[in-house]
Amino acid sequence: MLIIDAHSHVHDPLADHIALLDEAGVDKTILFMTRPHPERAGNLTELREEMDLLTQALTGGALGRETARRELDAAIAAYPERFIGFASVPLDTPDADAIVERDVVGRGLRGIGELTPPPDRAALIEPVLRAATDHDGLPVVVHGAAPTTAADLRTLTDLARRYPRVPLVVSQLGGAHWMDAIELVRDTPNMYLELSTASIVFAVRLAIAEIPERTLFGSDAPYGDLVIARITVERATRSPDVRELVLGATAQQLLS
Repeated sequence: MLIIDAHSHVHDPLADHIALLDEAGVDKTILFMTRPHPERAGNLTELREEMDLLTQALTGGALGRETARRELDAAIAAYPERFIGFASVPLDTPDADAIVERDVVGRGLRGIGELTPPPDRAALIEPVLRAATDHDGLPVVVHGAAPTTAADLRTLTDLARRYPRVPLVVSQLGGAHWMDAIELVRDTPNMYLELSTASIVFAVRLAIAEIPERTLFGSDAPYGDLVIARITVERATRSPDVRELVLGATAQQLLS
């Protein structure tokens, strides 16, 4: 069984991430670029500095996109057998199609994400979905926890129905709005729900029960723990066949 972590970010150093994958028995991970590196922090002050960068990123800050891109490329070049690269696309760009062509397809990456629109502005991702459609339905991953709102989840659903060829993944189980996320994804055939950083175990159990073929194991590492995320899925899934889907087979289908 191939096990794929459907949600992680570039670590520093990379070798630590590989060690975590090995410890959790995870074969590959979908890797997003990032500027904050909380795994570097050795004390609370340093962690606050990294989390301030994260706050800026979640509220639309650019945060050195070129540096983040170079980090992602270096990670994939170092461990191409373990890392599956996705690239973010600026939501304020006038030409999403050209950026997807250059920064995703042109770099041999496998999807788009993690996109984080400002609160109540999920409609900003529509040009990216249009570009993904034009490039054979590339999968698109959208941040699901705060600042994403319940209204944003409904907007994402409307957009997914408008672009049915694009697999649209809501990450972090929709955050505080996980019940809404489960219902909306369940009723929208081209939407998927990634399960990382869930605060309630039975949220994972219910998501898998409602959407067994469209839920994805993820860790959101370094914010989540790979071992805990895998154990949570295994504890929440009674059927071996469904467990295999969630832990990797569904992600493999999305990437094919």
